[in-house]
Amino acid sequence: MQEKRSWAINVAVGIIKPTLLVSTKREWIDGDKNFPSEGGFVIALNHLSHVDPLTSALFVYDHGRIPRFLAKAGLFKNKLLGGYLRSAGQIPVERETSGAVGAYAAAVAAVRRGECVIIYPEATITRDPDLWPMRGKSGAARIALEVGCPVVPVGQWGAQEILPPYTKKPYLFPRKKIVARVGPPVDVTDLAAKQPRTAEVVNEATDRIMAAITHQLELIRGADAPDERYDMRVHGDRFRNRKEAS
Repeated sequence: MQEKRSWAINVAVGIIKPTLLVSTKREWIDGDKNFPSEGGFVIALNHLSHVDPLTSALFVYDHGRIPRFLAKAGLFKNKLLGGYLRSAGQIPVERETSGAVGAYAAAVAAVRRGECVIIYPEATITRDPDLWPMRGKSGAARIALEVGCPVVPVGQWGAQEILPPYTKKPYLFPRKKIVARVGPPVDVTDLAAKQPRTAEVVNEATDRIMAAITHQLELIRGADAPDERYDMRVHGDRFRNRKEAS
């Protein structure tokens, strides 16, 4: 490992890795040529399940890097858990509040220190009926535009078989196959040069990132994603609607 591992990372590796090695089969595609071995960057993935952070952490760790997540701020409110997450280098995010600015600054600082920051641009598990990526939020794009770092798109598939979206019962056996395919870094250098950095510029960068993630997932699934990306502001939240109806 090139990066120094904290005690918290060592504990996580000792627990999570053996569990996933026993309960999953893994296929990492094109990481040898597209996954940066050094330097700071953002890795952007589609979001399928609450178990995604575990499988993607193993994926990043297997490629020789320490994963840094943008995690919900509520997880840090517990003194023990919060202390552990901070020791592991994770970054609290207070969504839709002024605190989100601090998370953005912390993520930028982490990338500038040469770290790997993991972001799910959808910001939540996909609501698309066929589990295709939804419309993305701008966090990954804004970090890349600010720092000028690579954004590595990853399509991942299989975590939803372990823990289906918004369910609580995991299905560990028989072993599920987790596939992650790494695409070439998304080029936003032309957009980074544009000033002022308007909403149109940020949206274009975000669209490029989501298109790259979706393409990798299409290659995994051997199918084409819908022409129109699912957008909860337009199509609603089908999980919430289903829960309210029940």
